[in-house]
Amino acid sequence: MESWIFPSSPPNLSEPLMYDSFMQGNESDLHGNYTDHSFNRTSTVVITCMYFLVCTVGLCGNALVIYVILRYAKMKTVTNIYILNLAVADVLFMLGLPFIAIQLALVHWPFGPVLCRVVMTVDSLNQFTSIFCLTVMSVDRYLAVVHPIKSTKWRKPRVAKTINVAVWGVSLMVNLPIVIYSGVITKHNGCFCTIVWPEPQEAYYTAFMFYTFVLGFFLPLMVICLCYLLIIIKVKSSGIRVGSSKRKRSERKVTRMVSIVVAVFVFCWLPFYVFNVTSVTGTISTTPILRSTFAFVVVLGYANSCANPILYAFLSENFKKSFQNVLCLKKVGGLDEIERSDSRQDKSRMMNDPTETQSTLLNGDLQTSI
Repeated sequence: MESWIFPSSPPNLSEPLMYDSFMQGNESDLHGNYTDHSFNRTSTVVITCMYFLVCTVGLCGNALVIYVILRYAKMKTVTNIYILNLAVADVLFMLGLPFIAIQLALVHWPFGPVLCRVVMTVDSLNQFTSIFCLTVMSVDRYLAVVHPIKSTKWRKPRVAKTINVAVWGVSLMVNLPIVIYSGVITKHNGCFCTIVWPEPQEAYYTAFMFYTFVLGFFLPLMVICLCYLLIIIKVKSSGIRVGSSKRKRSERKVTRMVSIVVAVFVFCWLPFYVFNVTSVTGTISTTPILRSTFAFVVVLGYANSCANPILYAFLSENFKKSFQNVLCLKKVGGLDEIERSDSRQDKSRMMNDPTETQSTLLNGDLQTSI
């Protein structure tokens, strides 16, 4: 994650409060009481364990998502191509967690400057990529629901793959400050992997906090909320006009999906960015509890990647069946054959009834859900 530093107030870049401070505190805390010291040690152990737990769940869950999309032909939809890209980003995002946990536990970065730059770059790159993937998926769902006929020429697997490549390119450009300035700094108690800003450090740090907040949270969230608002408006108006039970079920599914995805996204990332923005706009007294709270907030941001596969399982019947089949929880035989049969039936209905085309596009399981 791009902010491995949470500064004292006012920000003191020459003596940054990094993860080592969760255990030992800054210079003013070295003579603090034993209770604070014990609290820091306890919180460090708990948070380190949480890092490894999130890493394990996130890797397993997203690896399962990648496998079922690549394994079953029924899962190779346009929406799932975006989900595949998000899952790849989430897997890479998880790979940085063990390094962060080790630095937190050892109060030292033992891996050298080259690996520090690699870990920082990959970690931050995939943080932005994950958020941009969610934004692209929101736009895709907007097109599928609000403009089901017009968007068919754009909503194709080839176009989706091109957009995925573009997302990585944009993420790399946004991530250039991390690529350039990440490195190892040496303090009295060891070496630490962080972002080494040039002078004036405080100005660069402040600009970077707002830069990441706007591009990594605020703008994507505005786009996501706008897309989901338009989806809800479209579904409600279509539901009232059509009045069918199938239309109403689709309306409830989309409304539930929208509220859960947006709520999880905001729940996981809002605290992190509130901490970052507050650190440069307000006066914060750096206490052991605050340090531990910020460490938990960082873990919460990573946990969003763990939540995605769980959401897919609950919000998409196709993902649920595929997961059950792979995990041998419930044998769902012939998924690929079912897809081909469903496809033939859909084509037959559309040829017999042209109005069925729009209804199918509006009510498709994976057109309006993750």
